[in-house]
Amino acid sequence: MPEPTEDVTYRDEDWYAEELVERQFVRCSFFHVDLTEAISQGAVFTECVFGNVAFNASRHTDSAFTRCTFKRCNLFEAEFIGCKLVGSSFDQCDLRPLRISGGDWSFVALPGADLRGVRITDVRMREVDLTGVNLTGATVTGVDLSGAQLHSSRLAGADLRGSDLTALDPVVVERAGAIIDAEQAIVVAQALGFELR
Repeated sequence: MPEPTEDVTYRDEDWYAEELVERQFVRCSFFHVDLTEAISQGAVFTECVFGNVAFNASRHTDSAFTRCTFKRCNLFEAEFIGCKLVGSSFDQCDLRPLRISGGDWSFVALPGADLRGVRITDVRMREVDLTGVNLTGATVTGVDLSGAQLHSSRLAGADLRGSDLTALDPVVVERAGAIIDAEQAIVVAQALGFELR
């Protein structure tokens, strides 16, 4: 693996369709960098800052963005497969349509994010902050949402089958038309104070 790049600031650079294979960046800053259609494979970004970065149609496989900050980034049609984003935060980012499959997004902060229609499947998202998130019509299946903050989230029409909903308070979310399975229905009923016999 190449030596890590540390404490470097990249500004106004064109990395269109760049292939980042097993590259390592530590405490680096990226401002107005174009990563449209870029591909990362086994890349590692640790404590990096991304400001106004275009991730449009980029594809990330088995890469890590740990404790990173994303501010005003565009992730239109970005895809993350088996990636680790533990402890990262997203602020004022355009996240639609986004696809996430596998990987670990625990402790990620996405408060108030517009995630309508996104696809999130088989991901660990323990203690993720989804306060006030709009997941209307989203697919969130097989996701570990244990300990997640879901207050005031909008789940109308979302497919939640197979996800851990033990942290969900059904009273404080919009849930009309959300799809759950029989096992989850028991969890929701118990959260509402019903006793099942």
